[in-house]
Amino acid sequence: MPDRRRFLRHAAAATAGAFTLPAAALSRGTRTHDAAPMPTTPAGSPAEVARDEDYWERIAARYEVTREVTNLEGGYYGLMATPVREAFHRHTNRVNRENSYFARREFFRLAQEVRERAAAALGLMPGEIAFTRNATEALQALIGQYNLLRPGDTVMYADLDYPSMQQSMDALAARHGATVVTLTIPEPASHAAIMAVYEEALRRNERTRLLLLTHANNKTGLIHPVRDVTALARSRGVDVVVDAAHSWGHVPFDPTGLGADYIGINLHKWIGAPIGVGAMIVREAGLAGIDRAHGDPGPLDRIDSRIHTGTTNFATLLTVPDALDFQEAIGFENKFARVRYLRDLWVSRVRGLDGIDVLAPDDPDLVGAITSFRLHGQGGTDANRAVVQRLLDEFGIFTVARNGIAGGDCVRVTPALYNLPPDLDRLVEALRALAG
Repeated sequence: MPDRRRFLRHAAAATAGAFTLPAAALSRGTRTHDAAPMPTTPAGSPAEVARDEDYWERIAARYEVTREVTNLEGGYYGLMATPVREAFHRHTNRVNRENSYFARREFFRLAQEVRERAAAALGLMPGEIAFTRNATEALQALIGQYNLLRPGDTVMYADLDYPSMQQSMDALAARHGATVVTLTIPEPASHAAIMAVYEEALRRNERTRLLLLTHANNKTGLIHPVRDVTALARSRGVDVVVDAAHSWGHVPFDPTGLGADYIGINLHKWIGAPIGVGAMIVREAGLAGIDRAHGDPGPLDRIDSRIHTGTTNFATLLTVPDALDFQEAIGFENKFARVRYLRDLWVSRVRGLDGIDVLAPDDPDLVGAITSFRLHGQGGTDANRAVVQRLLDEFGIFTVARNGIAGGDCVRVTPALYNLPPDLDRLVEALRALAG
């Protein structure tokens, strides 16, 4: 395998107005695409850049956004910026025009180039990453094909982990006669409190073999201290699989620094690639712990044999470099600072509001753009769905309810690059009305 350093060296190439109608919730960012050239990133630190509204208005204009609502549910999947969407259309047209002549003669070479580009951006070797259709597919393969579990062993996950991954862990345990241990993450969480939960759970369950961790949580927005928890787990002989579906392009993300051998990611969320592309990451040391997929005859020493999805959307994969180009033109650190700034605009004004419980902390290491809330004492599913509906019907703001949290259901708010401060001003006014 080529030297990592050599490979990476070569591969590196506001104020709120009063409103009474949903129509008044339209953001300055809900506009058709501005065809002007990509704006130059202003000088200054990421924190300074994050507050340059002239620059971010021009970035928001790179997105073509619905005028129906103010969309504060950027976590489901990421809008393609218009330059990326246009590239996707070009790739789609080429694939359709050239058909199997292209697919059989050129696609696999181009796909390998895309793989090398993504690996370099993540600090990985190409042989440590394989594309999937989404993070769920990647993680289900990693969990379902994990082969080191024995009868009497334990698998472990928390209430905040994604339901599909919890179900995969349950199924793995059932097949191998293992025990499932579930944890409750405290709210509001702190680094010390999170570590204490895992320390105690691992101490009490000495036969734990596989631990599921979610990096950037989809329910509350909490960023787990994955590196520290993984180090603790590995010191006890526990393997770790990391759900990083919301990580890349959202918060600082270094897969090589997490310490885990198994990671699933998305590229159609915060990287803004077309829907239908994620990736499985398996570090070289952990490859033997994952069985080949569905009788795949591929080599045991290659990650490719661990996932088999058949024919995928060629144009989707070919658009990944275009999506990375757009993100890199902004700068990942600038983007991280901006989405966190947007999050803080509303959280700082409602955290002390009587009747509103904000579920994610303000620790810069423990939260990004996503933060959830619930009305005090209203953790029921119906109650939170009703809040989502009221925000939409009365204020023109689109959010989503999340469930499965030990402390009760909640409403998730996720600003993105097409949002501007007036969007968050309107959310604050809406929450004040709901709490009142």
